[in-house]
Amino acid sequence: MKKTVLVGVSGGIAAYKSCELVSLLRKRNYNVKVVMTKNATEFVAPLSFETLSNNEVMLDTFAEKKKFDVKHVSIAKEADLFIVAPATADVIAKFSNGICDDMLTTTYAAFFKPVLICPAMNTKMYENEANLRNMEFLKSKGNLFLDSETGFLACGDVGKGRMAEAAAIADKADEILTPQSDFRDKTVLITAGATVEDIDGVRFISNYSSGKMGVALADAVTERGGKVIFVRGNTSVPDPEGCEIIKVKSTMDMYEACLDNLSRCDVIIKAAAPADYRPERTYDNKIKSDALTLKLVKNPDIAKAIGERKGNRILVAFAAETTDLLKNAGEKLIKKNADMIVANDLKQEGAGFGVDTNIATIIYADGRMESLPIMDKRVLAHCILDGILSV
Repeated sequence: MKKTVLVGVSGGIAAYKSCELVSLLRKRNYNVKVVMTKNATEFVAPLSFETLSNNEVMLDTFAEKKKFDVKHVSIAKEADLFIVAPATADVIAKFSNGICDDMLTTTYAAFFKPVLICPAMNTKMYENEANLRNMEFLKSKGNLFLDSETGFLACGDVGKGRMAEAAAIADKADEILTPQSDFRDKTVLITAGATVEDIDGVRFISNYSSGKMGVALADAVTERGGKVIFVRGNTSVPDPEGCEIIKVKSTMDMYEACLDNLSRCDVIIKAAAPADYRPERTYDNKIKSDALTLKLVKNPDIAKAIGERKGNRILVAFAAETTDLLKNAGEKLIKKNADMIVANDLKQEGAGFGVDTNIATIIYADGRMESLPIMDKRVLAHCILDGILSV
């Protein structure tokens, strides 16, 4: 699930660095929202942050509401991390003493998740006994700090007080929110759900695939810092958050969507259950007949087509079988030119379509085989990602 970072900007010259911070966080696939003090707007216009974050900037506690909620409370519930950058001596003092006189300080008071404070001020202000006492008090209450750097300050002095660089703050956010970021530079195309092949205006051919495994995989990739292109057919679960969603209907639609986006990804995980066959002929209106004979034609093999074109990309296929699981899965692995295949027996209790668990065996192209016990599909998703990194 995509994480939300709230960036609080107070009135210091270092506010310009927060523009780069917001941009970096978005590039790392975080949803970013910004809350500013009135003084901060003297240094950077709210429009700059709105453009960089693609979200409305929160500024006025008493602004006219577009929807009924208590904004500083609702955003405190929504965000996963609150970064205050720059944090001036004034804001640090207010945090320490429970003063809530604007949107930033009231939001801080309502926030119950990790807070990362990035001080920025003149050296003498930083070393002031009251400021040092306030920072120590906030640390004792669980607030995280990324301390100021030493260097040339805007006032002309040289000393401690410069706000940490945007990249260092973004790295700290990663450390807090995405401790396992091994998919950070990867784009993963995931297919999910069942495809639908129309017979007539009311009937179709499909299967029982719910899309649960595909959604679990998409969430796992996002949690580990990667980007997801989610190509999904008919599903019974909500789409994953923070992904590029491509909705398709038929196997041919999914085939074209996968090949069209192949060049954009590093890994392809074929977790969907596309229909193997489609009616040779379809009808616009409902067929009315005592007997109906359908002639079916074979749909293209999406995984095989990707395997023929994948180059140095990694292809993960799935094999849902009812007989000869390992034999059939091994043959599919070779036929599709996949790097690994996730095999499961649909007849086993706790495995297969529509349930939250699965029992899988992962077979690798290099001959390795890993048999996994029954587990939640979300746990299995991370096992599959670990397997991808071992290829």
